[in-house]
Amino acid sequence: MFTLLLTLLIIDALLLSTVVLLQAGQGGGLASLGGATTDTVLGGRQAVTILTKLTWWCGGIFLALSLLLSLVPRGSASSELQERLRATTPTAPAPSEPLPLGGSTDPATGPAPSPGVPAPQQEPGQ
Repeated sequence: MFTLLLTLLIIDALLLSTVVLLQAGQGGGLASLGGATTDTVLGGRQAVTILTKLTWWCGGIFLALSLLLSLVPRGSASSELQERLRATTPTAPAPSEPLPLGGSTDPATGPAPSPGVPAPQQEPGQ
């Protein structure tokens, strides 16, 4: 199903590109903004041709097929690259219980000092 929809989308995209390129330009472009009236800026009213209708239809079909493709599952077959990435990515087992903040797992010895942090010194008078 996915392959069929993708093939239809590609054919529609090629047809849409061809139809858009076959249409005559409206002329002027950005150069018409100098002292142009609203009709020139907004494009004016033109006769609807078969190419204009085909453009709207192909554009609508393209959007509909794109939406359908996003909803259709691709299937269980993975690509070779995805399989290689899964095989080379190391996975660490999750600990069964969280470690205490000090880093030690032995409750008898208490939390171990963090590396790089000096232990608190007691003053001789205490």
